[in-house]
Amino acid sequence: IDAIVRAINPRAGERIVEIGPGLAALTQPLVERLGHLVVIELDRDLAARLRSRPDLTVIESDVLKVDFAALVGAPAGNLPAGNLRIVGNLPYNISTPILFHLLEVAPLVIDQHFMLQREVVDRMVARPSTAAYGRLSVMLQWRYAMDNILAVPPESFDPPPRVDSAVVRMV
Repeated sequence: IDAIVRAINPRAGERIVEIGPGLAALTQPLVERLGHLVVIELDRDLAARLRSRPDLTVIESDVLKVDFAALVGAPAGNLPAGNLRIVGNLPYNISTPILFHLLEVAPLVIDQHFMLQREVVDRMVARPSTAAYGRLSVMLQWRYAMDNILAVPPESFDPPPRVDSAVVRMV
């Protein structure tokens, strides 16, 4: 968590949105540096728990239904240049739809830092003419410069998943 927070390098006053805060493992160190954080949580019980914190604005919703332009007060069709940072531990089963949903608001975004299944990150950052290069690589590299910045082994989690994870930076 410390390595992820260092990579994000949050600064007070920045507008950061966290997708899927869960039990606030990443949320807590982020909000300590920011003072306030917007979080998007689908789980009703977790959202209620997070809502009790005055330093969080909780959006209880499926992230695929969130209007990120509205979060920054942008009028439809007139997206201002990057003033939003997005972070999160994306659910592996819907990570690609989330990444494509966020493509729609790419002009709003300064950067994004996501923990994903390592194989997904490998496809995101793949170079042309490699086995991992495909639709995901093309669509995301069209809008973002991306780096695989941190390997996260299964033993970093409790319980450990059956997959390796990685953190990607998308600028």
